[in-house]
Amino acid sequence: MDAGLKRELEEKVRAGERLSREDGIALYESDDLAWLGGLAHEMRTRLNGDVVYFNVNRHLNMTNVCTASCAYCSFQRKPGEKDAYTMRIEEAVRLAKAMEGDNLTELHIVNGLHPTLPWRYYPRSLRELKKALPDVSLKAFTATEIHHFETISGLPASEILDELIDAGLESLTGGGAEIFDWEVRQHIVDHRTHWEDWSRIHRLAHSKGLKTPCTMLYGHIEEPRHRVDHVLRLRELQDETGGFQVFIPLRYQHDFVDMKDGKVRNRIQSRTTMATGAEALKTFAVSRLLFDNVPHVKVFWVMHGVQTAQLALQHGADDMDGSVVEYKITHDADNYGTPDKLTREDLLELIRDAGFRPIERNTRYEIVREYDGPDPARRESPQPMRL
Repeated sequence: MDAGLKRELEEKVRAGERLSREDGIALYESDDLAWLGGLAHEMRTRLNGDVVYFNVNRHLNMTNVCTASCAYCSFQRKPGEKDAYTMRIEEAVRLAKAMEGDNLTELHIVNGLHPTLPWRYYPRSLRELKKALPDVSLKAFTATEIHHFETISGLPASEILDELIDAGLESLTGGGAEIFDWEVRQHIVDHRTHWEDWSRIHRLAHSKGLKTPCTMLYGHIEEPRHRVDHVLRLRELQDETGGFQVFIPLRYQHDFVDMKDGKVRNRIQSRTTMATGAEALKTFAVSRLLFDNVPHVKVFWVMHGVQTAQLALQHGADDMDGSVVEYKITHDADNYGTPDKLTREDLLELIRDAGFRPIERNTRYEIVREYDGPDPARRESPQPMRL
C-alpha cells in the first residue's frame, strides 16, 4: 500500500468517516500488520478505552444429530452413528446445574438440526433450564436453528421467538453465518438458511428487544473480498436495527480428532490451510475498522489459541469471551492445544498480561464487576499499545 493511500485511510478513520468496500479490500491487501493493528487499536481505544470484557459462561450442546452435512463441520453426526447423542431435557438440566459454580452468568446453547425432535422440546428445555438456573442468562440457538424450528413446527419465526423469549431466551447466538456470499456459501453450507433468512430472523429478534452477536467463519476457501462483503452486509443490518452487540470472527478449523475413527467429516480440508496468526490479527483489525456501528469485537480464544487471542486485543478486539469449559463444536475438530476451560482467574491474568483492565460482564454487556488492571509498579507490567 502506498503512503498516500495509508494517509487517506488514517484520516478517514480518525475523522470517524465510514470506510467503503474498496477501503476494506485495500486494508486486507496491506502487508504492514503493525500499521494496520495500530489503526484498529486506535479505534478500539476510542470506543472502549483500556478495557477488555469477559464473562463466566458454559456451553451446552444438547444434540449433535444434524440433518445438514456442512463441508467444514466436524460436530454433526447422523442418526445411528456411534457417537451421535441427544439429551433428554432432564439430562441437560442436570448437566447445566453441575456447571452452576463460580458465579456462572450465561449458558450458551447450540445444537444440530435434529430430524425428529419435536418443536416443543426446545421451549420446554429453556423453561426447565431457567427454572434450575434462574440467575443465568440463556443465550440459545442460531438463526439456522430458528429457521429449522419454523419447518418442524409450522409456526412463523415471530411466534417461535415469542415463545422462546417467554421461556427464558435472552439472546440468540451468532452462528449459521459462515460467509454470506453465495460464491463461497454454496460450497461450504448444506442447510437452507442463507443471508435472506439469517438476516430476517436476527431482524425479528432485534425488533423484540433481543440483542444478539454476529459472526463470520474465516480462513477456508473465501477471499478477503468475501470477508469485506460479509461485514458490510452486517453493518447495513446494524444501521437498520442497532441490535448487534458484538462481532465475532471465528477461525475455521481442520478436522484432526475425527480422523481417529477413520472419518474426515471436514470435506474441504484437503484444499484448505487454516489461517495463520498474522491472518487472524489482520482479520480482527480490518473488521474493527469497518464496523463503525457495532460496539464490540470478540476474540473466541478456543478457536485462536490463547496467545493469538491476547494479541488480538492489540488489533481491535475488546472482548475475550468467557470461561467456556467445553466447546464441542471446536474440540470435536481440532487438536490445536486450546484448553477446555479458563477460570475467572485465568482470564484476569491473561487480560492483565496483555496490558488491559478486565471487566466482567453479563450477556447484555452490563457490568458485573470491575477489576484492577496491570500493576503499574511492576517494571515488567505490560501496558496497552501507545497511540
